[in-house]
Amino acid sequence: MNTSLRTQIDAYLIQLESLILRGNGLRDRLAAQASDLSAIHDTRQWQEDCGVTINQLSGGSKAHWLARSFSQAFLMRAEDGRAIEGVEPAEIVRRLLDVLQLAVVTLSQSDEAPMVAASSQAPAPHRFDFVHNIELRPVLEQAFADASRAFEKQDYDAAMRTSCGILEAIVTDALEHKGLSALMVSGAPAEKISEWSFETRLAVAERAGLIRGGCARLPAVARGYRDRGEVPAGTQVSEREARLCAQVLRVIMRDLDPGR
Repeated sequence: MNTSLRTQIDAYLIQLESLILRGNGLRDRLAAQASDLSAIHDTRQWQEDCGVTINQLSGGSKAHWLARSFSQAFLMRAEDGRAIEGVEPAEIVRRLLDVLQLAVVTLSQSDEAPMVAASSQAPAPHRFDFVHNIELRPVLEQAFADASRAFEKQDYDAAMRTSCGILEAIVTDALEHKGLSALMVSGAPAEKISEWSFETRLAVAERAGLIRGGCARLPAVARGYRDRGEVPAGTQVSEREARLCAQVLRVIMRDLDPGR
């Protein structure tokens, strides 16, 4: 990779990390007081700034998987898949943070192109046809490929994080499709699914019969990947741990799509 290319990638990563830091602060402010007009105003400005960066990374193409993920963050889906209005600001912030994190992972793994736009044509969906959220499928396809590349490059931390991100996304999709009311029969918390921890989502999905016991093999570092936000300093993700995460992901994919 030439120096100019590396500089451009680093600049985008700094920009993304700054947006993520701001987003985390806004999420906490909205959680404390959802009607805080100042927080809502700052959130709108942050969303606009996110849009500018996503547009740059997508090469100005609305068909780019990253641009589609950004647009989808503002939508709520009815049971029949129709888009409806009414997503809470805090939920939009959470979704956009997920998009930004995925952009960081993808960009960090790029060694040939300065922008995520290099992958503007996402692979044709096939592994994730069981996912109810159609717009999410190409994003998961891209992330699945990214996880494999990261493992091949021996970047086990990125491979683990990406595999867990995919796992969380497909389990959450299954939970949302089943519906909170039905899940509460299985002892699910009364809070919105989006507020559940990674561990809670896996546990409820298992109790509800959506998945079986494959997640028991997840290593501790994987179980805490979302709640901690980052692997603690000095902690190294091993090849075995990254491989286990990939294996568990495939098991859960089979659970959610028995015909595959």
